[in-house]
Amino acid sequence: MDHAALAAFLRSRRNGLRPEDVGLPEGPRRLVPGLRREEVAALAGMSADYYVRMEQARSPQPSEQMLAALARALRLSNDERDYLYRLAGHNVPARTPMDTHVAPTLLRVFDRLDETPALILSSLGETLAQNWLGAALLGDHSRHTGLARSSVYRWFTDPAEQEIYPLADRLRQGRAQVAGLRAAFGAAGQRSRAGTLVRELTKVSPEFTEIWERHDVATRFQDHKTLIHPELGAIELDCQTLYTEDQGQALLILTAAPRSKGAEKLALLAVLGHQRFASATLADGPAAD
Repeated sequence: MDHAALAAFLRSRRNGLRPEDVGLPEGPRRLVPGLRREEVAALAGMSADYYVRMEQARSPQPSEQMLAALARALRLSNDERDYLYRLAGHNVPARTPMDTHVAPTLLRVFDRLDETPALILSSLGETLAQNWLGAALLGDHSRHTGLARSSVYRWFTDPAEQEIYPLADRLRQGRAQVAGLRAAFGAAGQRSRAGTLVRELTKVSPEFTEIWERHDVATRFQDHKTLIHPELGAIELDCQTLYTEDQGQALLILTAAPRSKGAEKLALLAVLGHQRFASATLADGPAAD
C-alpha cells in the first residue's frame, strides 16, 4: 500500500468535484475548491475521521468494499478505480458485465433525480445506488448482504419481498425477474455470479426452478406497475429504464402521470419519507466514528 500516493490521489479527485457533480446543494460560500472531506465520507458511507486519516496518509489499509464505495463517491472512471485499488494494495477488480462499479455517466443522471424514486441496479438486480425517495417507496436496500443483495434471490426466498406487488401481478413480476437473470446468465456464463445465483435458487425454490425451465429471456426497458406502500396503499407508476452500453447496469426511474392519484401519492411519500428519515436519525442518535 502506497499511503502517500493514495492520499494525494484522493485529495486530487476530491478537489476536482463540485457539490452539483454529486447531487449535493452548493450551500454557503466555500473557501476552498472541491468537496469537503466530510461530504466524501458521507457519500461513501464511512467515518469522516477515517477518511481524513486516509488523506493524511496515516490510515490502515482500506477494505475492497470501502474502496468500491470511495470510487463511487468520487465518481471515478474504470481506469481511476483500478488505480485506486493498486495504490491501496489490492488486486484490480475484473471488468465484466457483472462489474458493480457504477458508470459515472449513469450517476450524473441519477444525481439529478431528486423529485422521483430512482435506483441503479446491476444485471443481477443488486441495488448499487438508491435515492432517498426510492428508499421511502421500496425500503432501504443497502441493508441486504450476500446473495440477498439480488432482488431475484429475495423474490424467491423472502415472501415479504413480493408483498409490494398486488397478488394478481406477482407471477408476471416473478417471470420478468427470472427472464432478466437468464439474460445475465447467458452473457456471463455458469462460473459467474449469475451462475451461482441460479444454482442456489434451484436448490431452495421450486417456484424459481419451474420458471427457469421456461427459458424465457428478456430485458425490460419500461413497465407500468402498481406498488403497495404500507401507509399510502396502491400507487400506480411508470417505470422507465436507462441501460449502460453493455446492459450491465440499469437506472430505474419511477414516475406518475401528472395530476394523477399516483402523482398525489408520490408527493405525500416525499413528505412522509422526510418525516420517517428524520425520526430514524433522531432515534439512532449521532453516528459513531
